[in-house]
Amino acid sequence: MSRTGAEIRASKQKPNQRSWIKRMMGNDSKGQSSPIIISENKVKLIQERINLVERHFGQLCDDVASYTRKCARLRDKGDQIAKDLVDYTDAETYNPSMVRSLSEFASNLSSVQDYRQAQVTRLEAKVLTPLANYGLKCKQAKNDIKEGMKTQELEVNQRKKLDRLRQKAPANRAQLTMAETELQKASVKASAVTKNLEQLIDKFEEEKLKDLKKILTDFVNIEMIYHAKALEMYTECFQNIKSFDLDEDIEEFRSKMQPSNSATRMNMVRSSSYTSLESAEDRPPPSNLRRQQSAPTSRNVTPTKSANTSASLPLKSTMDSRFDCSV
Repeated sequence: MSRTGAEIRASKQKPNQRSWIKRMMGNDSKGQSSPIIISENKVKLIQERINLVERHFGQLCDDVASYTRKCARLRDKGDQIAKDLVDYTDAETYNPSMVRSLSEFASNLSSVQDYRQAQVTRLEAKVLTPLANYGLKCKQAKNDIKEGMKTQELEVNQRKKLDRLRQKAPANRAQLTMAETELQKASVKASAVTKNLEQLIDKFEEEKLKDLKKILTDFVNIEMIYHAKALEMYTECFQNIKSFDLDEDIEEFRSKMQPSNSATRMNMVRSSSYTSLESAEDRPPPSNLRRQQSAPTSRNVTPTKSANTSASLPLKSTMDSRFDCSV
């Protein structure tokens, strides 16, 4: 039985179709992977790298933010300590040497907090902000990968469409030609996207390394500058503490607690006179009975009514006794 021309052409195309499917699956005779499989591996690698940077840089950003906030709280506490020392020196009057030293100590300690404020500002600008920007960079890179994945899926769909068309209508050259043309366009676009993704991950890695190096260098410089300036100020604070003249303060205190002998006697006289006056003022007035008992017995003083009555009684009894004797 003779075969038609369409069957002959279909039989000639089947080996090529099978070899194309093998290349799609990565099982060609040369043992090499297909371009689609390579592109998918690259996309997966890019996604892993971006996720890694996003996770660890995000954690680093949170920790640096917490570190900066704690430095700001230390600045506030240092200012409070300086204020407390100033308030104490204003209230202290017995230790002049200590007052002078503490005033200078508080001033130097306040200068340390000024340098700490500069440290906080620089950390926010040169360390915290660049790390926070990587959240936006990673998001943009993920969007680019999504666009690349859409292009890859379009190429895969066009290949599947061509495969189905060759199986169902191998003799329809017009549809096959159109499908092959669309596949070629999709392949070209996918190749361009793959190249762009390669450039993207290359640029992303390069910027990540440069930025991380600069961020950590700035962090170390900021800390070194702060600690160098703080060391100078703390050295001045140490000298202020060493300048305490304990003997002077003790003598001043003792002189105010133990005044001279003449002054002590005058103070004692004043205090005793004040005490006697106060006791005299607080003494209650005497009663009538006490005034009568304490009255003088002079002849010029006229006795009271009660005294005349009491004095007439013994006189009468004496007269009666005399009368009885005469009888």
